Amino acid sequence: MRQRSILAVMVLTFMLCAQIAGAEADREKLLKEPGIYATFAVFKVGDEWWKLDRDARTKAVAEAKSVFQKYSEQMTIDTYLLRGLSEKADFFLRIHSKEMSHNQNVLIDFMGTTFGKALKNTDTFNGITKALNYVPSFPEELKTELKTPPPPSSPYVLVVPIRKDAEWWMMPHDPRAALMKEHTDATVAYLKTVKRKLYHSSGLDDLDFITYFETAKLDDFNNLVIGLLKVKENRHNKRFGDPLLLGTIRSLDEILEVFSR
Repeated sequence: MRQRSILAVMVLTFMLCAQIAGAEADREKLLKEPGIYATFAVFKVGDEWWKLDRDARTKAVAEAKSVFQKYSEQMTIDTYLLRGLSEKADFFLRIHSKEMSHNQNVLIDFMGTTFGKALKNTDTFNGITKALNYVPSFPEELKTELKTPPPPSSPYVLVVPIRKDAEWWMMPHDPRAALMKEHTDATVAYLKTVKRKLYHSSGLDDLDFITYFETAKLDDFNNLVIGLLKVKENRHNKRFGDPLLLGTIRSLDEILEVFSR
């Protein structure tokens, strides 16, 4: 009997590990594949939230957490703390899934919770990931540099929404590719310290792009942006930021714990 019990535990452990590995693999696919829909939802906690007693806040965040768990097989939800670094918002979510409706559904359910009803949704950005557009025409040396491994996990996150002018979209591909090569050249020095990801938003939002960055060196990010503001492509940016989000990467449990205190 004891041997059977041990065997049963071993089988159960193996099954759980397999499930976890599968979930991680799905996360990697959602973060790397083209054709994935992303929603950035930014929130500020209302004053009425802090009027609840601590027990009520604890129960409310548990309710909110159950919503994210409900959708965990359909999407990835990353959480970021803005509180203390922004007066306009307290935290934001970055959601990836294969259907925009999934992003909508989880946010509807989340905002219907006790915690969600105490929030103000200050901004929402929507986009989709795509295959690289200009890199195939870059010189081989630059392509090789772009394969530099991204930095390890970083504490800081920055999100910069961007909108281009009409001249940019009317420009033929080759001149745009030349401008983007100059843009990319300016980023090479920071590939080892600033991780980036691009989302396309034209037609899905009032933006054209959402640029997402992670770094442990905010001074490098500062210098990177200064360098990008100097290239010719920047002349076609009608909007750069507004809002620009600066926060720290925190787990869901950490975010909810902050607001249950």
